[in-house]
Amino acid sequence: MKVLLGIGGSEDSFRALEKAVARAKEAGDDLTIAIVENPDSTPAPPEVQERVEEVLADADVEAEVRTLSGHPGSQLLELAERESFDRIVLGGGQTSPLGKVQLGSISEFVLLNARTTVTLIR
Repeated sequence: MKVLLGIGGSEDSFRALEKAVARAKEAGDDLTIAIVENPDSTPAPPEVQERVEEVLADADVEAEVRTLSGHPGSQLLELAERESFDRIVLGGGQTSPLGKVQLGSISEFVLLNARTTVTLIR
């Protein structure tokens, strides 16, 4: 399966990174990791890339790592469509006190506009 993981530096996205890498190792997925600029996260893209490379090295998994600029959601969707990815994976979604999922702006945009399957890892 051809999988695109979008990561912006939030703890949710790092959790998604670890799960996507583990699945790629187990299932043999063709994994591409797209680092996006997330205004709601502290780490800058170079710091995110270092952590991505550490996780990949620890798991002994090869993946293409790209940095996207511009509107994160739009860039992820354009890449997914242009290169025919089977699935987009994102981290996100906090549970509110009432038990409802609250999405970040990037996750919400991708979920509402994607033409391919989206997996949200919480």
